[in-house]
Amino acid sequence: MRSSRTPRTLLTALATLAAAALLSPAPALAAPAHQAAATANWDTDRAAAAYAATPSAATASGSENAGTAPGLAFDGNPSTRWSSDFADDAWIRLDLGTTLRIDTVVLDWEAAYGKRYALEVSKNGTDWTPFYTETAGTGGTVTAHTYPQEVTGRYVRMRGIERATPYGYSLYSFKVYGGEPAPASTARTNLALHHPAYSNFYQHAGNSPSYVTDGGIPANLKDDATRWSSDWNADRWVSVDLGATSTIDTVDLYWEAAYAVDYRIQVSDDNRTWRTVYQPAAADVAARRANVTSPGDAVGLHDTVKLPQPVTGRYVRMLGVERRSFYNPAPATAQFGYSLYEFQVWGTGGSASAAYPALPAEQSGGYRTTFFDDFTTSSLDRSKWRVVRTGTEMGPVNGESQAYVDSPDNIRTENGNLVLRAKYCKGCTKAGGGTYDFTSGRIDTNTTFDFTYGKVSARMKLPVGDGFWPAFWLLGSNVDDPSVSWPASGETDIMENIGYGDWTSSALHGPGYSADGNIGARQTYPNGGTADQWHAYAVEWTPTAMRFLVDDRLVQETTRNVLESTRGKWVFDHNQYVILNLALGGAYPAGWNKVTSPYWGLPQSSVDRIAAGNVQAEVDWVRVEQKG
Repeated sequence: MRSSRTPRTLLTALATLAAAALLSPAPALAAPAHQAAATANWDTDRAAAAYAATPSAATASGSENAGTAPGLAFDGNPSTRWSSDFADDAWIRLDLGTTLRIDTVVLDWEAAYGKRYALEVSKNGTDWTPFYTETAGTGGTVTAHTYPQEVTGRYVRMRGIERATPYGYSLYSFKVYGGEPAPASTARTNLALHHPAYSNFYQHAGNSPSYVTDGGIPANLKDDATRWSSDWNADRWVSVDLGATSTIDTVDLYWEAAYAVDYRIQVSDDNRTWRTVYQPAAADVAARRANVTSPGDAVGLHDTVKLPQPVTGRYVRMLGVERRSFYNPAPATAQFGYSLYEFQVWGTGGSASAAYPALPAEQSGGYRTTFFDDFTTSSLDRSKWRVVRTGTEMGPVNGESQAYVDSPDNIRTENGNLVLRAKYCKGCTKAGGGTYDFTSGRIDTNTTFDFTYGKVSARMKLPVGDGFWPAFWLLGSNVDDPSVSWPASGETDIMENIGYGDWTSSALHGPGYSADGNIGARQTYPNGGTADQWHAYAVEWTPTAMRFLVDDRLVQETTRNVLESTRGKWVFDHNQYVILNLALGGAYPAGWNKVTSPYWGLPQSSVDRIAAGNVQAEVDWVRVEQKG
């Protein structure tokens, strides 16, 4: 919750139906006969269908009794269930009957759920590959989206690792969604069906690019059905891998109401160099631009783009140039991202062997220190730290009351520690066009030390009191790139404290999990510890996980696998930089202490303490260790 970027509300399902429109002047092509079947079964529970066809396809390591047999997890009846024998390593599996690209798996747990378990796929029923591994299950309904992993196989199973109760594992239902990848074809067909799809950004896990090739097209082009939805920027794209060089004559785009006013269809042989093969005429762009409609009235479009002549390529993408506008509410217009139900590519060629690339593995080797400051110099070492000022390096954020300034009154080294001190002077500070009653300090390593992966730690002593908001955190170095911005830049909150003596919090922010929807945890100090004592706060950031620690005690672990399966894109694969600051009041403290006066989140008792000059955060040292 520390960024200067304000998250926007997600685009909701839109209302009312309108006639479909064609982008190109060519007449719409009739859909081949197989399209109706693909459209009809895109939301079919393939596990239930396989079990209905062959009940013996459902097997398990064991069952509690005859009334909780494995098939009861696939029978479509929400009141029946499979329950394992009472063993941690119990499993249930299903033979889907054919090889599918699996998009989504949904587990509906009974009270006896798995604390730790893995979902796995196999092509032969013998060799298994995990695609979702839960380490802190809480039961209920779990929806695991597979993107961006390659999850293709005939068999799927849940393998228990640790039970949450003394009983077995018990599932009301085990649902699988996906479909058969389009094979190589010498006859004209939709070569993109169930093929890998990619985008530069997407809204959250349920709107990943994988859903533009799953056959899902709601007839009214308005339902909140499976779709890719970008974040709120113009230069966003979605692409499809056809698996092999293909001859392409037509592209069909089934848009939700947030369609592109202007865009390009491009092809590539290597997924790097793109050739534009279509762009709408100026008159078409103007007509689409003029269609400014409130979200409650807006609906989607079906664009049939018949190319002037067939083109060849393996990869095809839609590159957005201009987004649609909505009257939301009067008198301003608003623009969301792009939202596409389905991306069909018609032609010959292709290959069912198209696959998502392997995800990054853990790094090898031991840690070595690459950044360290113990603040023993007479003043802040500016070869290591940048001082951040309100109105210069940043604007006001989060409803906080302070201005960050470059002054030894607020930032200094003292007795071998960094001191960030809050100061009060009514109306004394002008910054960034505003007037502030408080000043404080914020420093970072942007422009001096940006890095990818490592163990980042600091030893700190914090002020305790309502609305005092010290933080130790990382921010993506591309946050100031307007084509990225926050939260797509990523933010890693190693330690935040909002004035409570007995706890601090940690969190991750990214697309689909930002602001109040972050992925976070609170830790309470053991044995009567308090925030105004010295403690070491750390994160171990790897290609596969974020592990947060307080005094070497693990307090939050978030794996890339679970984050991308359930929340959104992992945006922690590029440089971040270190930030230390002391904020006063604002959204996060106010959300807890409910104070609105005299300042948001900052009561008079805290103002009095700041005026007395004894509110400060102290830092003994900061260290970054990296492998390699």
